[in-house]
Amino acid sequence: MEKEIRAFTFEVRANNNEEHGNFLEGRPIVYDSRTDLGWYDEIIDKGALDNTDLKDVRFLVNHNTDMIPLARSRNNTVNSTMQMTVDEQGMLIRVDLDTENNAEAKSLYSAVERGDIDGMSFMFVADEDRWEDIDTDHPTRHIVSLRKVFEVSAVTFPAYEDTSIQARGLSSALDSAKTSLENVKAEARAIERRKQVIRILSMQ
Repeated sequence: MEKEIRAFTFEVRANNNEEHGNFLEGRPIVYDSRTDLGWYDEIIDKGALDNTDLKDVRFLVNHNTDMIPLARSRNNTVNSTMQMTVDEQGMLIRVDLDTENNAEAKSLYSAVERGDIDGMSFMFVADEDRWEDIDTDHPTRHIVSLRKVFEVSAVTFPAYEDTSIQARGLSSALDSAKTSLENVKAEARAIERRKQVIRILSMQ
């Protein structure tokens, strides 16, 4: 499957600890939350992160891979500069920002503290999905499991409007979703045809 990006407004908090420094805390992935992606809704099912690879995830700003990551999960231990926790609600992250030596980290912390930035986004690859209401004009895609999370970003424009999807370069991911939906529809039609054949044969 294609890499996909989802951007939402979440509660991302700046947390100053005199002993341990400046942290950002937030929840980039929320289970069972319905999101309108334009021509379909999407829901990340509860448990989708149970077997997800969370090793060496980067924390960026606006998905800018040209800049040095502000934190990394590495092996996601207590010593990681970004700690990622999966719970009953989804994923919670805690980012340790080096605001003393990194000007971008300092600027980001200030922007979050002021409320100028209040959203996060994540890049992922889905491992399994399923569709419902495929015969309607607005079907729903359930992401059953995520294979890998590649990075999490603090984002300036978290709203996920249909127009902003293209601006984030997600046309290939949406094309992949459309292809997946068409495959599901084709399979459903094939099953229905087989049922019709069975009914005809049973009447003979």
